[in-house]
Amino acid sequence: MSQDPRVVWHNQSVTKQLRFERHRHRGCVVWFTGLSGSGKSTVANLVEQKLFERGAHTYLLDGDNVRHGLCAGPNLLEPVHGSEFAKRFGLGFGPQDREENIRRVGAITELFASAGLICLTAFVSPYRVDRDRVRYGVESCGAKGDFLEVFVNTPLETCIARDPKGLYQQAIQGKIPNFTGISDPYESPESAELELAGDSQTPEHLAEQVIQMLIARKVITP
Repeated sequence: MSQDPRVVWHNQSVTKQLRFERHRHRGCVVWFTGLSGSGKSTVANLVEQKLFERGAHTYLLDGDNVRHGLCAGPNLLEPVHGSEFAKRFGLGFGPQDREENIRRVGAITELFASAGLICLTAFVSPYRVDRDRVRYGVESCGAKGDFLEVFVNTPLETCIARDPKGLYQQAIQGKIPNFTGISDPYESPESAELELAGDSQTPEHLAEQVIQMLIARKVITP
């Protein structure tokens, strides 16, 4: 496949190493994955708060928030851009839409990590291949170890019992198609950097485990 001559990569004068030295920590991606209701967003928010208190430069990308803009669905795009645009670029929750959702988010995490930020994400990201592609992209732009996968392993039964948004019950009743864990699969990580027991430990304890991982991997100092 030939490269479009209109698209040329430009090197920057301010390098990643200079950014890291200024921030006094490594840039990386901490990718939280797990079922809806597993506690991803809660733990990721606590981790970011702890990092912020340490003076780290961070940004948290949340699955729901991103779907309001970067990965908006047709219903949000159509009133502003029209039906044809919305149909072409709006994202639903089918397999290909999920793939594109994670591809877009992955590209943003690459930029944030290259800028020296600790980029945290909280996405169901149910397909292993999509998460692996993000890992490849982040580490290709940086170094091996710049992508840290955190699996919030909360049993489906617990997530259904929690059901903070009432989505599981709607999915069980057939009102929401393509719902992960009910009508769509979730492929758990095979070799995540960290696995959290989302059903048996407090969010505070889980967040502290992530901080200790970042220290052990020399992203931040003790």
